[in-house]
Amino acid sequence: MENTVLTSLAKKYGTPLYVYDADKIASQIKRLNDAFSGINLKLKYATKALSNVSVLKWMKKHGTGLDVVSIQEAYLGLKAGFEPKDILYTPNCVSIDEIIEAVDLGLMINIDNISILEQFGHRYHDTVPVCIRLNPHIMAGGNSKISTGHIDSKFGISILQMRHLLRVIENYNINVVGLHIHTGSDILDSEVFLRGTEIIFEAAEDFPNIDFIDFGSGFKVAYKEGDVTTDIEELGKEVSKRFKAFCKSRGKDLELWFEPGKFLVSEAGYFLSKVNVIKTTPATVFVGLDTGMNHLLRPMMYDAYHHIENISNPSDTQRVYTVVGYICETDTFGTDRRLSEVKQGDIIAIKNAGAYGFSMASNYNSRYRPAEVLVHEGKDQLVRKRESLDDLLRNQVIVDFE
Repeated sequence: MENTVLTSLAKKYGTPLYVYDADKIASQIKRLNDAFSGINLKLKYATKALSNVSVLKWMKKHGTGLDVVSIQEAYLGLKAGFEPKDILYTPNCVSIDEIIEAVDLGLMINIDNISILEQFGHRYHDTVPVCIRLNPHIMAGGNSKISTGHIDSKFGISILQMRHLLRVIENYNINVVGLHIHTGSDILDSEVFLRGTEIIFEAAEDFPNIDFIDFGSGFKVAYKEGDVTTDIEELGKEVSKRFKAFCKSRGKDLELWFEPGKFLVSEAGYFLSKVNVIKTTPATVFVGLDTGMNHLLRPMMYDAYHHIENISNPSDTQRVYTVVGYICETDTFGTDRRLSEVKQGDIIAIKNAGAYGFSMASNYNSRYRPAEVLVHEGKDQLVRKRESLDDLLRNQVIVDFE
């Protein structure tokens, strides 16, 4: 999006503000479909990345299903118009009661631990189809907090427990129709995915009734100029070739599922804020914004890099600043960044903010969460109102101590 468009949106809706480019999301969906052409591909958008219902409706319009990790995300997906059968429910460490609720809704269930699988089998036997999430023991991802497929991860059933898993399935006559792995996020090396394919293809030999294999996601997107990213086209070509050969060996045309989240929405998102103050210390010049890690947690949570730009004054002299928020603790968006000279009141754009931006936002310091705007073919639409004091008080029960 051009800076003039973003600054006009900041003026129209106020700051802080999340802006999403719907056309960019659509182009990312198309890119994945094109890369994996020639096979029966199903995309299940990872709802946790950005769960605004209007964004979910846009995903549905462009042919994706959903991957949800909580019953609440499932309800948002149903509200957006998705059919239950198009929603894959992949929880972690939830109770059997939530899984029962998901079954009652008609979702595709993905189970990642043997204890829950036994409870599931005892209750449903072969009457409810289920997917099994395996842990392939592959260490991958851009940060240890988003690496999910290694041996010390809480996610998935270890491939070393395969004999036990098969006994449980046989004992309860469980109807396993899918296998799933997900090794982590921000994966650069296509070999990680290819190693995963070999592991899951081998495991599939013990599951004669599966209809689909789910490779999760984790595609790396560019956060700064020159970033190396996952080569989607090359990956699609290689995985498709192997998957076709696997289907041929099975004598059955299976579906291949992916669960892209960040890949679809990250680059479509812009987080806009206003400069409250320029503060000079003996060592640093701080740009203090009208937002903080309560609205964009990734830099503090994951040491994530997001490109930052002064869109009010993009062509002026470049100076070095540290960009910080207004939360009452260390709250840094970027250290020693080169920005066009910043003045109080300028609009700052933080890019690649579509994924895990608003969805991880909070009311820390009792601050209101931002508004969200979706832009399609140049038309902007408010898709979430800015919070107010009423929102902070809505569920509080105020005690009278008189």
